[in-house]
Amino acid sequence: MTKGKVFLGILASVAAGAALGVLFAPDKGAASRKKIVQKKDDFVDGVEDKFNRFVDNVTGKFDVFKRETSRLAERSNISEEGQASLNATKN
Repeated sequence: MTKGKVFLGILASVAAGAALGVLFAPDKGAASRKKIVQKKDDFVDGVEDKFNRFVDNVTGKFDVFKRETSRLAERSNISEEGQASLNATKN
């Protein structure tokens, strides 16, 4: 199992447990439904926050990768130009 599947399984279990706990609580139906909606909203906000942090993290790593790749490509071009200059002076 991947970490993502385990994480989603845990989140789903927590959400199901919270919903069942609210359903079996000794409140009136309207109050229980209100609690369920609130728990759902909290859960969705939490997942959305985690997803946004994940996307920001991946985006940051991708930006670093692009910069490093560009830097290495530029270094390679400089090396190739220097080698071409050396070859031209030898001939």
